[in-house]
Amino acid sequence: MGFPVGYIEVFFPNLFLHTLSLLGFIRNLIFLLFHFLGLSDFFETEVVWSEPHTRLPENPPLSVLLIREFLPVIKFGEHVTATGPEHTPESCAVCLYEFEGEEEIRCLTNCKHIFHRACLDRWMDHDQKTCPLCRTPFVSDDLQDEYNQRLWAASGITDFYGEYSSV
Repeated sequence: MGFPVGYIEVFFPNLFLHTLSLLGFIRNLIFLLFHFLGLSDFFETEVVWSEPHTRLPENPPLSVLLIREFLPVIKFGEHVTATGPEHTPESCAVCLYEFEGEEEIRCLTNCKHIFHRACLDRWMDHDQKTCPLCRTPFVSDDLQDEYNQRLWAASGITDFYGEYSSV
């Protein structure tokens, strides 16, 4: 039996791999040439994230400010010592960067997921009120009444049903 010799499929991966190797060699030659000419600054080898094209509101909605008050900001190292390393994820699910010891994180009260503070704040600035991973609401059920009362008080509306209360 054995492996058939005459099939084209057997040769295609080899041809493909040789082409990729040749392209890599040409790329390295170009890098070397630019380096000797002093033009190596034109090649950026590090990934640089550009600023997003969507503008975030300069003044976030009042509901976002209240949610930020309800969600604690702690250092990652403090969270690890409180919960233990086996219950702590290694990286933020929003930006995919690993957590460092002194970075500020937000720990969600409902689902216990943690995120970098800046990542979660940016998520909330887009008027999102649920966990980016599991879609659990940020404000737990036991805090919902307090949240609604504070939102109502901060909105500046004193009597919502005032004109309809005499009916």
